[in-house]
This record gives sequence, structure tokens and C-alpha cells, in this order.
Amino acid sequence: MTDAGATDFSHVKLTDTAYVDGGLRGFFQYRDLGIAAATHGKVVAHLVRAKLPPTDGTGWHKHIADFQIVIMVKGWAKFMYGDKVTLVEAGDCVHQQPGIIHYLFDYSPDMEYLEIVGPADFGTVDAEGPCEVPAVTPWT
Repeated sequence: MTDAGATDFSHVKLTDTAYVDGGLRGFFQYRDLGIAAATHGKVVAHLVRAKLPPTDGTGWHKHIADFQIVIMVKGWAKFMYGDKVTLVEAGDCVHQQPGIIHYLFDYSPDMEYLEIVGPADFGTVDAEGPCEVPAVTPWT
């Protein structure tokens, strides 16, 4: 009998998966780390990197998830949480509690972050924001 909470061992090497288009945002690329398969959909972990310069950002939205963290690996990104700008830089970790309305609106050309979300098939829903969003920083 299989334990419903069982997960599998997983080791994904750098050369095992590539950054690809087709993720949640067209201006980012995503690298699967094999965690969704290993946890049978309980959790997803992927690396996300900038592909195109910021223009409109993600728009105000929230995720239908039980857990979400973002760990900035390289560069920086600016998020709106409520009416507050939050600069997330390399080495920072953000826990986005379930249902928090947010907006990723600006990021550096070298931005790369690790995102871990449970469940793996989390949803994203547009939401009304509380304020205007500042202008982006043009890439030079």
C-alpha cells in the first residue's frame, strides 16, 4: 500500500532541465526543478528569470495556494503589497501568505528567483489593486 503523503527522491542537475517559455508570465522564463513530480503535485519549485524588460508587470493578482515563498537568487524585483513598494534583492526571502493581493512591476535584467508553491497546480486570479503602481526602471 502507498502512503498518501509519500514523496519520491529527486535530484535534478543543472543540465537536466532548461529555462523555457510558456510559464505563467510571457516576459519570464521558467526552469522546472522536478519537485512537482517528486511530491505528486503537493509542491512546485521552479527558477524564474527575466526574459524581457518590464512594461506592465504582472498586474494586481492573488494566488489560490496554501503556501508560497520567493527567494531572490540574482538581481532584484519590486513588488507592491497593498500600497507599499517592497524591494526584494538577491538573498531575500518573501513569504506571500495565502490570498495576498500583489503586483510584481519592476525587475533587473539579471533577476532570477526561486519560487516554491503548494499545491503545484495553484491558481492565479486577477484582483483590484489598492493604488497606482510606480513607473518601471528602463533597462539600458
